[in-house]
Amino acid sequence: MQGLFSALVFGFCFGFLLNKARLTKYDTIVNQFRLKDFTVLKYMLTTLIVAMPIVYLMQGIGFYTISNVPNTYVVGNFLGGSIFGVGMAVGGF
Repeated sequence: MQGLFSALVFGFCFGFLLNKARLTKYDTIVNQFRLKDFTVLKYMLTTLIVAMPIVYLMQGIGFYTISNVPNTYVVGNFLGGSIFGVGMAVGGF
């Protein structure tokens, strides 16, 4: 139950920050696809660069362990990404 609560708190905070950074706005997303505004790319790269050391530090001090990571399915990921991309294109985003 504690894991679910912390996931909800972190998810809420992440969504709030996405909204504050205007990453939920239509113009920001469209301009990212048009290669005019790189706000989305900068935000996501900053998030990854900050999160990676924190995850490894927390794992190193024994806060949690990463185990049983499932294998990735390249064909399924490609198919899902393609369907998502076509949907975005057809939807006008």
